[in-house]
Amino acid sequence: VNPAIAIAETIKLNIPGSVIAFVGTPRGIENKLVKAAGYELYHVDVRGLRRSLSFANFKAAYLALTSPGQAKKIIRNFKPVFVIGTGGYVSWPVLRAAASLGIPSMIHESNAYPGVTTRMLARHVDTILLNFEKTAEYLKPLRPKKMVLVGNPLRSGFFASSAKTASASVSVSDAKEGYQKMILSYGGSLGAQHINEAVLAMMRDYTKHHPEILHILAAGSIEWEDANKMFDDYGLRGYPNLRLVEYIYDMPHRMAAADLIICRAGAMTVSEIAAMRRAAIFFPSPKVTWNHQYKKAPVPEEAGAAVIIEEKDLTGESLTAVVDALLRDDKRRRAMGDAAGAFAIEDANKRIFKEICALTGYKKL
Repeated sequence: VNPAIAIAETIKLNIPGSVIAFVGTPRGIENKLVKAAGYELYHVDVRGLRRSLSFANFKAAYLALTSPGQAKKIIRNFKPVFVIGTGGYVSWPVLRAAASLGIPSMIHESNAYPGVTTRMLARHVDTILLNFEKTAEYLKPLRPKKMVLVGNPLRSGFFASSAKTASASVSVSDAKEGYQKMILSYGGSLGAQHINEAVLAMMRDYTKHHPEILHILAAGSIEWEDANKMFDDYGLRGYPNLRLVEYIYDMPHRMAAADLIICRAGAMTVSEIAAMRRAAIFFPSPKVTWNHQYKKAPVPEEAGAAVIIEEKDLTGESLTAVVDALLRDDKRRRAMGDAAGAFAIEDANKRIFKEICALTGYKKL
């Protein structure tokens, strides 16, 4: 969702009169984020296929066939100049419908290994925007029309923020709230149970004993209730330096102030951390397609830009040991941040807008 909002922001910045609408599902996080960003949101009923045998897959297969019809109605009503998707199964019906109606279309693939949706759409869309050059190797056999390396689109605030200022109006010291050090930990918008359990154990055994450290954990929407219960069971509610939230809405500000970030190794997260030049501990998800998080996460680790802990090795104790060592070594964290910055494609938004102009014939670059 955030990459899609970043692209919308770029279009509005370059073409102020643009009218932009989003399409999502009735159940997704887009219902919070898109509306908060001020855009109109339409819905189609579509669901992802589960990797294990499940009766739910019959429903998902049926919706995969019928949802493009729903999307066609939305497109005919909205009359877009072009349609762009940023991955996820909701992109399938919308882009498939746009292509069948002859409307220019493109999809952005942020992952090293292209998702099922991108592979299904490769022959239909006009352009595929890539974050990793090697992704093209997986897509070539599908004969896509055009592939362009652009990087990942980031929302305003990431490249604008720095170690000196989290934004034009919010300084890093303000975001840190006067604490000497700050840890930012999260497992994605939906949450990750194993990460939450390890981080909460670390809060109990380590950061609650360090009042000079501000530690924020975003538990995610699905794991929110369980994390809240564990937070209370561990007696953490009364410690002002320990914060449990569902979602971090001011991520650029918080990330700019963070001395250390603990998170998944998703493509967007890695791009954000690279843009902000932050030291990070990554936990690649073992559940994603072809384990692509682990396949790409070692790259920044080998460059000295991050520490990788496989989920099978993750415990509160193992996490605490790594965190304590990094927080005590300011020089190493700065070096990790600088190394992470080498992976950033700082003009990704500009590159994407250039491809939009090429596709639509818009002349203003």
